[in-house]
Amino acid sequence: MAKVSKPPLAVAVSKAGGLGFIAAGYTSHKLDDSLGEAAKLLSEESDALAIGESGTIPVGVGFIAWSASLEAAIPALRKYRPCAVWLFAPPTGFHDLIPWIQQIREATSYATKIWVQIGLVADAILATELLQPSVLVVQGSDAGGHALARGASVISLVPEVHGKIREIQAQQQRVKHPIQLLAAGGISDGRGLAVSVQLGAQGCVLGTRFLASPEALIADGYQREVLRASDGECSTVRTTIYDKVRDIHGWPTCYDGRGLINQTYIDSVNGLSEEDNQGLYLDELEKGSEGYSPKGRITTYAGTGVGLIKEVMPARDIVLSVRREANKLLGQMPYSSKL
Repeated sequence: MAKVSKPPLAVAVSKAGGLGFIAAGYTSHKLDDSLGEAAKLLSEESDALAIGESGTIPVGVGFIAWSASLEAAIPALRKYRPCAVWLFAPPTGFHDLIPWIQQIREATSYATKIWVQIGLVADAILATELLQPSVLVVQGSDAGGHALARGASVISLVPEVHGKIREIQAQQQRVKHPIQLLAAGGISDGRGLAVSVQLGAQGCVLGTRFLASPEALIADGYQREVLRASDGECSTVRTTIYDKVRDIHGWPTCYDGRGLINQTYIDSVNGLSEEDNQGLYLDELEKGSEGYSPKGRITTYAGTGVGLIKEVMPARDIVLSVRREANKLLGQMPYSSKL
């Protein structure tokens, strides 16, 4: 959600009872401005949210760890103390996150909770033992945007991670705060949340669904494509070409990105050189929103749940409707099979 989830979206989600995250993006240099804007929005009298008992503000910040600057981020984190920091994609391994976690905890007097994103069972075990996060974001292969190029869906990933983490914590003494699991990837409505809970997660993460909200910082053409798309497994693809044509380099080799299939991808498969593809992409940018379409070329990241998204809704309404639907479904369980 880099460049999309900014303070208006994050704050709207938090005011609805979720926890919204500001995407710090590929750098951390505008974080002070973003957190300042969020703090102002949170204090608006009509629906103000109070500062937490620990002195934190009720929004989080997400970092792409291979590119973001810890040094640039720490002053803003110390000043505003977001309630959570989400760390994703370390450059070489989870040991790269140790200085991040140490300095964030020191800067916020341990008030800011650490979230770590993983996509493999082995990574969940390593992150738990090495980093002791408060939350593991368990991202399955259906996720839009960047994720591990190889992985399983949340259907098998979440319960296996759940079992392994509980085994680890059962062997530890005096675990005051068990690690919480949040499912991510392909979840667009309350049915996905309800299933996530049944699989062993405490909740879920929504990304693609919020692209169809007025608070998302997104081009009209991008949003139009999110609403148009259906059959997400067939209309999206995991690839690195969408980074290459945008001249984004540096992602660890185990990552790629899922987006809607368009002419950039099709031409790449048919043998068009990266240089020529990039040239066509840059030309397409001149078209603005018209460059978003199956015959267009502008990158349109989205997960496989994109086909479930039928309308633009305020972020608050998305949060409330997802929670309402999930609670209704969970309240109906268990049931007796008549088979």
